[in-house]
Amino acid sequence: MLNNIGIPGLLLIAVVVLVLFGRGKVSSLMGEVGKGITAFKKGVKDGSEEIEKEAVEAARDVTPKPEKDKV
Repeated sequence: MLNNIGIPGLLLIAVVVLVLFGRGKVSSLMGEVGKGITAFKKGVKDGSEEIEKEAVEAARDVTPKPEKDKV
């Protein structure tokens, strides 16, 4: 259904949105979308850094602990 939209359809939708909501509302909405994308990217980056840090900690000590029951 949405495969048939194309450039003229998108332009028509953009004009209708501008007429209905006004330039101020649309620009503030786009600003909020930009902030959300930035926050999402920061969260993904922080999460991947945390995973890498845990992997480094786990790989740091690979030597077996000495067994106390050895005779």
